[in-house]
Amino acid sequence: MTGTTPEMSAPLAGLLDVLQLEQTGENSFRGRSLPQLNGRVYGGQVLAQTLLAAGRTVDPTRTPHSLHGYFLRPGDLEEPIEFQVERLRDGRSFSARRTHALQFGKPILSMTASFQEPQGGIEESQEMPQAPDPMTVDSAVEKFSAMDHPVAKFWTSQAAFDIRHVEEPLYLAPASERTDRQMVWMRARGPVADDQLTHRALMAYACDQLMLEPVLRRGGLSWALKGMSIASLDHAMWWHRDARVDEWLLYVQSSPSAQGGRGLGSARVFAQDGTLVASIAQEGMLRIP
Repeated sequence: MTGTTPEMSAPLAGLLDVLQLEQTGENSFRGRSLPQLNGRVYGGQVLAQTLLAAGRTVDPTRTPHSLHGYFLRPGDLEEPIEFQVERLRDGRSFSARRTHALQFGKPILSMTASFQEPQGGIEESQEMPQAPDPMTVDSAVEKFSAMDHPVAKFWTSQAAFDIRHVEEPLYLAPASERTDRQMVWMRARGPVADDQLTHRALMAYACDQLMLEPVLRRGGLSWALKGMSIASLDHAMWWHRDARVDEWLLYVQSSPSAQGGRGLGSARVFAQDGTLVASIAQEGMLRIP
């Protein structure tokens, strides 16, 4: 059972609009930001925009297969983001790009990405673990839509993805069991055009809000902890196969380590038919009162 893709939601339409970058030069682009309650640019947004800027300088037949990025400074919501792309190499099969996202002349994100022509080769992958059908799992969007709370209303108004935790969610309180493992179903709230660069950028956008949750779950914490400071430091992502964000994707997550005010989150991403489509790792800063 895949479930019918919903009609285009206003939050997804707004996100797709923000991801339409203005080209200002052969290797330069400009973008803007979605509103956020904390007054800072959401890391997943600038990560997706940076990947799209790099992809605009590559032959369209080559899709991104990996990225490595560092979040360097918090972004200002009111200031346009300038993207400068450096063409490192265009080989027979691969293209490499280094891209800086800049505000006030300083980088807020620095990313290297690699793109590849479609090629054949060994075909193998890990199997997807058993998971309940996403349509039987509670939706965070539906849950928050029913709440009369300003944070819940804002989150719902901006939620471009339907997020469904198989285990207890950590939004309001810690989970009853301390473990570094969790599984989350996720799908865009509407159809997305057939363009793998866009789908892979949207995967990068969406996963940033989940990657450090296993660290919180293992630490017996929740997002609602007062005084907690949390921020992404670096992000690595590998796409193994084509995937669609407007179809259900299962994020199988863990946290190998947390120490020194930092925590590492990892994820394997599966299509609903069990195909492994991506692997992700992210380290973040976590300061606990």
